[in-house]
Formats: sequence, structure tokens, C-alpha cells
Amino acid sequence: MLSPNAVCTEKTAVALEIRHDRKYAGSMCRLGDGIDIEGTTVKTFPTEHTAGASAFYWENDVGTRILVTGDVKDASSLPPCDVLITEANYGDPADPSCHFADDLEGMKSALFEKGPVAFGAYEFGKAQRAVELIRGFGYDGAICMEARTRALTRSMLEDAGELVGLDSGEDDGVFIVAPWDLDKLPWNMKKYVLSCRMDYPYPTIRISDHLDACGLEDMVRKLSPEVTLVYHPGGNRPSKFSKHLNSIGIDSISIDQIGNVLSNEFI
Repeated sequence: MLSPNAVCTEKTAVALEIRHDRKYAGSMCRLGDGIDIEGTTVKTFPTEHTAGASAFYWENDVGTRILVTGDVKDASSLPPCDVLITEANYGDPADPSCHFADDLEGMKSALFEKGPVAFGAYEFGKAQRAVELIRGFGYDGAICMEARTRALTRSMLEDAGELVGLDSGEDDGVFIVAPWDLDKLPWNMKKYVLSCRMDYPYPTIRISDHLDACGLEDMVRKLSPEVTLVYHPGGNRPSKFSKHLNSIGIDSISIDQIGNVLSNEFI
């Protein structure tokens, strides 16, 4: 965010400034618009990982269509491409934890149980999705959050409703805090973590801001690239997803297999 060469959507820029308390120095565009970068028009498409999250698409000087995504929750708006550069957070088809569906009914049931309830969610992305779901379920009361999460949510959502501080006196309401802060709330409050991870000391409700392994495969099939480069996250998920794609006849390479990005001829 400190580089003048950085590019992101307006909502992402605001979120970065709130999270890091620093001024975003790069270029901005509205989600869905294009931006000119050194004479090339780069188009943006929503990925729904967070409000404002974008994939970037352009054609090079020989007509190759290139699509670069960050994390993806919904690939339905992404365009077909020749080269796809993408993520694989849940890209290991052999790992049961990489197969999931959002448990919307479970979250709705927890929300409307008698008494106060707290949901553990990361402040950026997951907390805003939680607010969207809670409002969509029909809850129109106050939602208690810490200050930075409130600021992020107000900047990213058009209709977040009433958001108040944790010390607002709403002892019988709905709380959204970071998963590791659930233990700071009263002991008699119902507590859940919104995650596809199962290593928390509280009940987990499966709500993800990512595609699972099947969703990632479906995305690649839909976009029909000639080659897929998997670059994210760290660890072995990129290589495992890339190997899976190759095993089903879709050409792919993971970033750990690339060792010659820079050489003296480019310096």
C-alpha cells in the first residue's frame, strides 16, 4: 500500500488505511471499472472474498488474456482467460477440511437462540460477511464490535445497520469479535467461531470467505485457461492443487516450480 505503483479498488484502499493507520499511496478504481497502467487497460472483476475484492484482467500485446485473482469466494463474474494466476487456500482435494459448504442454517439458529451470542470472525472480510448474513437473517438490532472492526464494516458495507462498541451496555445482544477475543466476553454468553478450521476451543460454524477444493476446480474449468499458475498461500496447498489440475488434464504449475523469474538479461 506504500508503493505509488500499487493498484486496488476504492473500498480496499480505505480498508488498508483503517487497518494499518497509514495513507494508501497507489492508484484506485471502482470495482467493475478499468484502469490504465502504462498504456494497458486493466479491468476489475469482483471475487467476493471481501467487499471490494477484485481480480485483474488484461490482454498483452499479442492478445493473451491474463487473469490474476487474490482469494476467491465467488467466481461467477470472472471472465474466461488464457493464463489464470490464482489461489488455493483450500486446494488440496485429498484433505477433508478442503471440502465444505457454508452452514447458513447453523448460523441463523445460533443467532436466534435465547440470550446473547458472540461470533468469532476476523476483523477484515469475515466480520463484514457476518454482518451481511446477520442482517439478511432478519436481525435488525445493534451489533457490538470493537472500534476498528466497526470502522472497517461501515466503510465496506452500504447497509450495516446499527453498530456499537463492546462497552455499549448491550449485554443481551449480538457480538462479533476476533476468535481469540471470545474468551474476554462473559462466560455465560454463547460463543461460536465462523470458520472452516476446527482447531478452536469453541464450537465452529462453517462460514468461509473462500472457495473449497471443488469450487476452485469448477472455477478453473469455467475460465478454461491454457495454463493455471497457483501462487498462494504458503505451504504445500498450491503445489497440491496444481498437481490435481494436471491429473485431470488441465495444464498447471505452482509457484514453487518457478525458479528463473529473474536473470541477468532482465536486470
